[in-house]
Amino acid sequence: MHTEPTVAERAAQPYVAIKELVTMQTIGEVLPKVHPEVFGWLGAHGIAPAGAPFWKYDLIDMERGLEVEVGVPIAAPTTGDERVFAGVLPAGRYATLQHTGHPSELMAATAALLDWAKGRDLKWDVSGADERWAARLEIYQTDPREQPDMNKWETILAFKLAD
Repeated sequence: MHTEPTVAERAAQPYVAIKELVTMQTIGEVLPKVHPEVFGWLGAHGIAPAGAPFWKYDLIDMERGLEVEVGVPIAAPTTGDERVFAGVLPAGRYATLQHTGHPSELMAATAALLDWAKGRDLKWDVSGADERWAARLEIYQTDPREQPDMNKWETILAFKLAD
């Protein structure tokens, strides 16, 4: 189940992340293991998360691979290292949708958001024909340790719109 999509302004957001290249077959087993690594890095550097963890899709090729950043927002910019890098999610207008339900339903929720935006002639912030996005986020609002029922997980989809 998801809410009606909206357009929302988001401020620039510093974050740290680990980038992974996955396939549709490996995404479910690889990326969940990376979040603890990012949180461990934050703890080792004395940095507190400033929001919910997310996956940022940088390259989407459903047949070959997905380039995904597994990230966590932080309050102020920092520097990374060889495994964890620091970045800033861009400020601007985002098409957003809140979904409550199993993560396996996110493909359908994403399709609903894309159709909604297309029907309003909204343009995405992309850089080139390879589908690299300024920001295409899945923000995970639910902590699995606190809510084990995956059918109740809350996720926000937020895709950056062109200025």
